[in-house]
Amino acid sequence: MTPKRKQKLFVILGLVSLAAIAVGLALYALRSNINLFFSPVQIAAGEAPFERQIRAGGMVKEGTVSRDRESLEVVFTVTDYVDDLEVRYSGILPDLFREGQGVVVVGELQSDGWLRADQVLARHDENYMPPEVAQALEEAGYSPADYQAKAAEVGKRLDAQGDGAGQN
Repeated sequence: MTPKRKQKLFVILGLVSLAAIAVGLALYALRSNINLFFSPVQIAAGEAPFERQIRAGGMVKEGTVSRDRESLEVVFTVTDYVDDLEVRYSGILPDLFREGQGVVVVGELQSDGWLRADQVLARHDENYMPPEVAQALEEAGYSPADYQAKAAEVGKRLDAQGDGAGQN
């Protein structure tokens, strides 16, 4: 091999090595920022990692929202109507958050099986369901349209209870 070819080979190997190192460092940096979506069924099956940021979603189960009167602590259950996931959140919930509606929560799954949420994302309107929640319901064998109708029914019932309480 001539010295000129040897020099070209070393330059090419050096560039390939630098590119591989750059790609490796980029993937390592992105690894901690990626938060995958899991449904309550997947979490119950053990597919979700513990103590790593994930997104979980489903419908807020009716009758499960519990607020602490002395702090901003809220405990509620997210369900896909197959399995349930307890969520604990400390903060102000979105205005659109209510029972029977679709939500996506971002947080860490604890080894006890509950999720410590850092962020709660609620629906935009009565017909909206987060795409991840709709897909999870479909994978569980349910139609998201059925749950939108169910959510509207729960919403109307809760609104009627709220109106009745306000008239007293």
